[in-house]
Amino acid sequence: MNRKIINLAIGKPKEFNWNNKKEFSAIGKSSVQAVELKKAGFVGDDVANHQFHGGPDRAVCLYPFEHYSYWEKMFQKKLILPAFGENITATGMVEEQVCIGDIYKLGDTVVQVTQGRVPCATISNYNQEKQFLKKVVETTLTGYFFRVLEEGTITLNSQISLVEKHAKEISVSFATQILFHQKQDKTSIEKILTVDALAEDWRNRFLKLL
Repeated sequence: MNRKIINLAIGKPKEFNWNNKKEFSAIGKSSVQAVELKKAGFVGDDVANHQFHGGPDRAVCLYPFEHYSYWEKMFQKKLILPAFGENITATGMVEEQVCIGDIYKLGDTVVQVTQGRVPCATISNYNQEKQFLKKVVETTLTGYFFRVLEEGTITLNSQISLVEKHAKEISVSFATQILFHQKQDKTSIEKILTVDALAEDWRNRFLKLL
């Protein structure tokens, strides 16, 4: 499995004019060669809406590079990385392969997968594709988040290595599918809730579904 960082990006919220409306978002991130990662997230990175984004459970956002060709084909246009506002665009890390609770070493940092990403309309607005959000939800090609277990520095050349596979082996893809499309599947929801590493936000969402 060839795990490799393709792009590393950070950014602060800035003003966009979408559909003649002024909106603040941190989706427009800039590529960097190296960046320091703290428990709260990357130094120089932030989110606009702290209620729905950011926090220790969502300190790092990763989007699988493999999906870009799928979207580019669908929308017949080139997407500029990071089109999803992700911090890390990487290969060998698709949602089916990565499980909630998995622990990875990135550079000299150690991170743990906490939840899939719940996308919002910002993805459609930023990429100027009305259908983008709808399609991301339909396909569950959302990307996901990590919490930081050990702080340090990540560079564009940093290796990604699996430290520990979570015993429950519940993939990000599976959990996202249940949350978005199979809200009645109580058995699966209960199974997902047994994952100790699950982000608090997702734990609450699944408990509400029960």
